[in-house]
Amino acid sequence: MNMVVRSLMRREGVLFIIIAVVGITVGIANPSFLSAANISDLFVKSAPFMIMVCGMTLVIVTREIDISVGSLMGFCAALLGIFTSLSRLHLPVAAGVALTLLAGTLIGALNGILVTRGRVPSIIVTLGMLTVLRGITIFVMGGEWIGELPPELRTFGTGSFLGVPFSVLTALAVVACFIFFTRRVIPGRWVYAVGSNPDAARLVGLPVSAVKVLAFTVTGFLTALAAVVSVPQLSVIETDVGNGAELFVITCAVVGGVKVAGGRGSIVGAALGVLLMSMIGSVLIFLRLGEMTVYWEKAIQGACILAAVLFDHIAERRRKGA
Repeated sequence: MNMVVRSLMRREGVLFIIIAVVGITVGIANPSFLSAANISDLFVKSAPFMIMVCGMTLVIVTREIDISVGSLMGFCAALLGIFTSLSRLHLPVAAGVALTLLAGTLIGALNGILVTRGRVPSIIVTLGMLTVLRGITIFVMGGEWIGELPPELRTFGTGSFLGVPFSVLTALAVVACFIFFTRRVIPGRWVYAVGSNPDAARLVGLPVSAVKVLAFTVTGFLTALAAVVSVPQLSVIETDVGNGAELFVITCAVVGGVKVAGGRGSIVGAALGVLLMSMIGSVLIFLRLGEMTVYWEKAIQGACILAAVLFDHIAERRRKGA
């Protein structure tokens, strides 16, 4: 019994309870909220962000930040469209996906190298990358949207296996892989050691810079994968794909218990953070706030970040006091 109570009091347990309470409460007020169609739609919309938050968790745990992921997502979406669209290069879908994933991975690695080798704060590096990528995206798209995506790509966005959409299966597989990576694989444990105390990690021989580059590289790859998952769900690819995604993903990670100061956070908590924040967005739609929905969503995101940071600060003071 004590183990159950302790599990529920952890951030993951608290998030699970909040998600359940919000879902049941709104479901009682509006039964269609808990319909199979709405729940499926909620998970489909959450899938790209669940993928991205796994990488963001690694970056934040190492005491860094990546605010370029939204622009990188848009850039990768544009690349995938250019590579595969029937009106553009029309490469085989597999080749287009592979090239898109490679581009995202290389850009993530470049971020990591600039941060570690150039000794430039990650917020400055990724802010610059955010601006560069958004400009390049508009340039390569010619300021126009991209349509005529191949049927094979559309199938990935609309298909399912045993009733579960492919995008959701992809997200769950990524989350499962990174739970295993952070708990059972040595480099995954190094991420937490570096974030907890970089100087001590360096003294015991851990490759601190390499671990940080790995975190940024993984984030680049996962952001590109999120773009691959998102594009088939779009009628056309526009230049604003990914706008604001960085704030949403960072919010989800922090709400999920990833400590902004580094060294602590779990993939499970971050994934639940995505689910909670996506659910809040869905609730706002059901409240029929009209054009105000997007503004309320941004306000709630900011409030959630402040609340999560305050919660962590109070918990840290209590631990030190004990």
